[in-house]
Amino acid sequence: MVAGSGVRVSRVIAVIGGTGPAGTGLALRWARAGEQVIVGSRDAARAQQAAEKIAQRVGPRAQVSGLENSAACAASDLLVLTVPFEGQAELLKQLKPSIRAGSILIDATVPLAASVGGRASRTLGVWQGSAAQQTAELMPKGVSVVGAFHNVSADVLNGDEDIDCERDCLQRRPSRLTGRDGASRENPAHSCD
Repeated sequence: MVAGSGVRVSRVIAVIGGTGPAGTGLALRWARAGEQVIVGSRDAARAQQAAEKIAQRVGPRAQVSGLENSAACAASDLLVLTVPFEGQAELLKQLKPSIRAGSILIDATVPLAASVGGRASRTLGVWQGSAAQQTAELMPKGVSVVGAFHNVSADVLNGDEDIDCERDCLQRRPSRLTGRDGASRENPAHSCD
């Protein structure tokens, strides 16, 4: 994620579960790239505190706010889910009424065995095939779900160093994404370059 090398996204990005390490790191990178970001959390005050910390790191041009998760979903149609696997399904069921048709939900959830007492180095089998496929089943009709950001370390995301996309990121990202509904949309991952 080299500053200034990405493509700007024309909509607000809401990071659901944005106070955890991965969510904070993604929000920080997007804020540095000039994107408008909402940090979501179960606790609005915690979301606001995380947003303020990100804004302090980014500086005066930061466009970061914090809201409770359902309010963050209602305020944006570009959502990034960064919660542990064990809470994913329950949270999505709670948020479903706040998520509008036409939204894009990027699921960064990794089903690690640590979520059920196993090793963090192992993943769980998910009946639907993947965490993102589980998310897609739980979303309202008309919501596009994409799995992404599974292999970028939260430590790296929260760092101050540029990310070497030759080594740390997937190289060939489509410029458009296609969801279950067949509709094509711009790929927000391009703003993370």
